Amino acid sequence: MQLDDITISKAITESFMKDFLEVMEVEVAIGGAGPAGMTAAYYLAKAGVKTVVFEKQLRIGGGMPGGGMMFNRIVVQEEGKRLLDEFKVRTKEYDKGYYIADSLEATSTICSEAIKAGAKIFNLISIEDVMIREDDRITGLVLNWSAVSLAGLHVDPLAIRAKMVIDATGHASEICHIVVNKLGSKLRTKAGGVSGEKSMWAEIGEREIIENTKEVYPGLIVAGMAANAVFGAPRMGPIFGGMLLSGKRAAEVATGILQQPEVS
Repeated sequence: MQLDDITISKAITESFMKDFLEVMEVEVAIGGAGPAGMTAAYYLAKAGVKTVVFEKQLRIGGGMPGGGMMFNRIVVQEEGKRLLDEFKVRTKEYDKGYYIADSLEATSTICSEAIKAGAKIFNLISIEDVMIREDDRITGLVLNWSAVSLAGLHVDPLAIRAKMVIDATGHASEICHIVVNKLGSKLRTKAGGVSGEKSMWAEIGEREIIENTKEVYPGLIVAGMAANAVFGAPRMGPIFGGMLLSGKRAAEVATGILQQPEVS
């Protein structure tokens, strides 16, 4: 078979644009393809919710691929292991209640399962802004290529509409910062802003991340490390059970809100 360069280029361009046009109106848009964002996407898509994830980096996975200090291993507790079992990620018990997983296997498998469930994941796309309308509810995201931001170019962005947005951008909690800094709005935190994460304390951080996974502004849910950063809880380090559980919880919260008459 003789390969034609133009056919290859057309195949890539046409298939990408078809998928991109399809996600310009979705039910849930997720910022960040880390463990929480991808897990949320998996459960949402599995439930039949039209879902898209935007990741600004070239690679997916957030901090998961690097494991602990570039040792590509992660730890999960019993609850996290049950989720990895569902994804068919292999684990090995290290000590009672502590399970080791290969961080690269976990990252790639969760990503693959989310896509197979029906979620769309786009890398190299940054979230510049949010869309908001008269009822002060977030109604979508404003996007640009990550390379545009890195190069400092002035290129106008494009927008997509979403009924719900999930901030799973990790420690930076980027979407929540946009709401506070650009809109001048208050989040549903004690001070109304992003509290900032505390120092590492795995036990407390793992527990509070589930409690902190909630709607923090109309149309905006916070998940993963962004949830602890917004509410001022500790970071956890390379234990990832809470991140996975937070993603699943975010999907449950989003599904519940979408079922409300004023949203649906």
